Amino acid sequence: MHLRAGPILIVVAGGSVGTAARYATALALPPVGGLPLPTIAVNLVGAFLLGVLLESLAWSGPDDGGRRAARLLLGTGVLGGFTTYSAFSLDTAELLLAGRVAEAALAVAITLVLGTSAAVLGILLAHRARAEPTPAGRTAE
Repeated sequence: MHLRAGPILIVVAGGSVGTAARYATALALPPVGGLPLPTIAVNLVGAFLLGVLLESLAWSGPDDGGRRAARLLLGTGVLGGFTTYSAFSLDTAELLLAGRVAEAALAVAITLVLGTSAAVLGILLAHRARAEPTPAGRTAE
């Protein structure tokens, strides 16, 4: 694998947007009931959107050209910057160290179960949209 400046810059540009969106979300959503709501929210939304994006791109053709650039910009960049495993881990560790085991367990369960469900839902919705009839009466597949 060779590192090329173009794809790296695409990911960096997308990551900047995603990170800024995550920061704005953290400012807008305070923690609720001891749960790190901003971290949970960005990870659930990001999982759903990544499912939609990758399923849509997979159905549209090979991973090259514009599709590859879209995957790198939106998937790896924007959504990679928007979602955050490190903050999830830190939030969970802080809850555990504060003796708030129930909140930590709930945050982990919500993130894992609902995050996986959100990704599956995104994939299924993108697949269904792809199979919807077009105005000409044909399916998009």
